[in-house]
Amino acid sequence: METRLLTVKINGRDYQVPEGISILKAARDYAGINVPTLCYLEGISEEGACALCVVEVKGARNLQRACVVKVAEGMEVLTSTPRVRDARKLNMELLLANHPKDCFTCDKSEICELRGLAADLGVREVEFTRTRKEWLPFDETSLSLVRDPNKCVLCRRCISVCAKIQSVNAIDVVGRSSDSAVSTFFNAGLGNVECVNCGQCLQVCPTGAITERDEIPMVWKALGDADKVVVVQTAPAVRVAIGEEFGMPGGTQATGKMAAALRRMGFAKVFDTDFTADLTIMEEGYELIGRLKNGGTLPLITSCSPGWVKFAETFFPKVLDHVSSCKSPQQMFGTVTKTYWAEKMGIDPRKVVVVSIMPCTAKKFEKERPEMKSAFHYWKDKMGLRDDEVFNDVDYVLTTREAAQMIREAGLDFVHLPDEDFDKPLGESTGAAVIFGATGGVMEAALRTAYEVVTGKTLAKLDFMDVRGLEGIKATDVDLDGTTLKVAVANGLGNARVLMEQIERGESPYHFIEIMCCPGGCLGGGGQPISHDPDIKKKRASAIYREDAGKPIRKSHENSEVQQIYKEFFGEPNSEKAHHLLHTEYCDRSCK
Repeated sequence: METRLLTVKINGRDYQVPEGISILKAARDYAGINVPTLCYLEGISEEGACALCVVEVKGARNLQRACVVKVAEGMEVLTSTPRVRDARKLNMELLLANHPKDCFTCDKSEICELRGLAADLGVREVEFTRTRKEWLPFDETSLSLVRDPNKCVLCRRCISVCAKIQSVNAIDVVGRSSDSAVSTFFNAGLGNVECVNCGQCLQVCPTGAITERDEIPMVWKALGDADKVVVVQTAPAVRVAIGEEFGMPGGTQATGKMAAALRRMGFAKVFDTDFTADLTIMEEGYELIGRLKNGGTLPLITSCSPGWVKFAETFFPKVLDHVSSCKSPQQMFGTVTKTYWAEKMGIDPRKVVVVSIMPCTAKKFEKERPEMKSAFHYWKDKMGLRDDEVFNDVDYVLTTREAAQMIREAGLDFVHLPDEDFDKPLGESTGAAVIFGATGGVMEAALRTAYEVVTGKTLAKLDFMDVRGLEGIKATDVDLDGTTLKVAVANGLGNARVLMEQIERGESPYHFIEIMCCPGGCLGGGGQPISHDPDIKKKRASAIYREDAGKPIRKSHENSEVQQIYKEFFGEPNSEKAHHLLHTEYCDRSCK
């Protein structure tokens, strides 16, 4: 059905705009007028809470909120009259009245939307006095995120993304009037409710009210300890986003510069999480093949996204047997480094410090899971370690943003650094590992290996285009030499819920499912640079696939270092030793 066009006059000029859109969208998309907003996120948060988008509409007594009022035939809109400008400044001053004045030290100082809008609106002083009697306490209950409710402007963007995109509903507005605040059920704190640590609330927060838990000081301390061997691993999605922190265009491949920067910061070895992404494919691929051949539980669901895993444990504990037992590449890397690599290098594993650079805030939670201490248990009897000497497989997790901050603190000119390679071993990877960063990438990587292992034939074409793209759910059939494998890919937990409810009802038609917690996969992770470019995920994905295409080896089972670690250490995929070190178990969090 063809959309009806309406004639709307904006600032004295006539425009033809589609029926049903808001005044805000008409002004921005058709008149080229940037009406200011703070609470608005198209398709997610459209409540008019901040009232910064007010405009005059002829015939209306009061100013109208442009983000919620729809256009009408013959409507006349004025976006910049004295009345409008004064109202916007007044509303901004009201928002700033209770806001802390710590812009110089705020984590979001350089990218704070509130500060930017205040400047754009010409706010130079705040005449209103503070209405809140006391400063509210920080919420530091989460292992991944920290909330400062004093910086919250009640825009509700975090609530909307948590509810509408992730379907988690961990936060909401509590209290009334000037006592209103964003909080959790019974003010229990993010660490004590259904929060999955995905950080999508952080990504959309316009101020510094939600930030990642800062681990930079601990990493600097470790790097300064001469008795420690500090190594670093970098996830695939980081390399196509970190350049944005230094003014490079979105989608810039900065792999070599990143390796060079980390080496100059003092890390003893700069390794690549892509190595254990290839290892994950070997373990997960053979797990899938085993279930297909032996009548195991299907569909098998990927397990490399810790936010998704916690979501499954919380909301779908009855079907956890569908989730692969493989650890994530981050956790496999920590285990391998403190067992195989430490043994190979003759280094006391207690001296090894593993730092991860991840696009994901949930990785901070994942490293603290009690199951993620496999290396300690490996060495416990061999070295006679006591229980009080227990150590994690991964010690510290930095987001992409935190890593960039450390590079700035080190005074490095990131843009002009020469490209350098990762260290060996644990630095070799394939194109299949690189695409882990994009939604559909784990599926595609697994299919490249599963096809050749099952059929014994070489794939004529490595690109599985049907599982690529940013659609919420993608599904296709894959021909394994006469056997049809039904697969699906979901990104964003709201989409994951759809597939999980199918499984709960016993109606899932699939054999293999990839689920990534964040929209766009790791490319859109909560720890990535905050961007207002609507195409940023596409640009990052394009860079990921370019790196894949340029790799000399593009299939995980052809990684020579992965072949070597099986030969020297694990024996074969899904061996008893591999299960002890590379696999894990899950818990029912529905009653916790």
